[in-house]
Amino acid sequence: MSVHLIAGLGNPGPEYHETRHNAGFMVLDRLADQANIAVTRKAFGGLCGEGRWQGERLFLLKPQTFMNLSGRSVAPALRYYKLTPADLIIIHDELDIPFGQVKIKEGGGHGGHNGLRSLMEELGTGDFLRIRVGIGRPPKGDPVKYVLGNFSKDEAPLLPRVTDGLCGLLALLLREGVPKTMSLYNRKDLTQGL
Repeated sequence: MSVHLIAGLGNPGPEYHETRHNAGFMVLDRLADQANIAVTRKAFGGLCGEGRWQGERLFLLKPQTFMNLSGRSVAPALRYYKLTPADLIIIHDELDIPFGQVKIKEGGGHGGHNGLRSLMEELGTGDFLRIRVGIGRPPKGDPVKYVLGNFSKDEAPLLPRVTDGLCGLLALLLREGVPKTMSLYNRKDLTQGL
């Protein structure tokens, strides 16, 4: 049995609850429901919980530091549980992937994502697994305003299908590993099901 810290990135507070930037929180909430893990304990500048799911021991974390300081929550949690960046799975929103699609990425840079930038600064490495949740890019206008805006009226009804699909992705990832999960899920449109 392996151990993983899974962190969903987002911003705390009701005004950010349904924004695109909180896609990581939305997926983590759905995962917590499916795994029956309460993510309510205050620690590491975030909300956390632990339990077993898919035969693995999981620590779930929702940093409450605001996106730009996510690393200040994730890094202390990783150290406390005596885990390494190789044991870390980060779920975050991604502008460069269309809404409803997902991409698993091992390592790499931050690509301008402030949550990833903070993580890399605090961890001293980018060698962790990312689950990139597509939110699409606005055709025009300010990307910052876009990510901090709510999902559109067309997108919002599809979110449960997307978050359920991502829980399926995470289940497969824990059971079968990264290569098989990448082959089945990368660039799949979760709004259509698998």
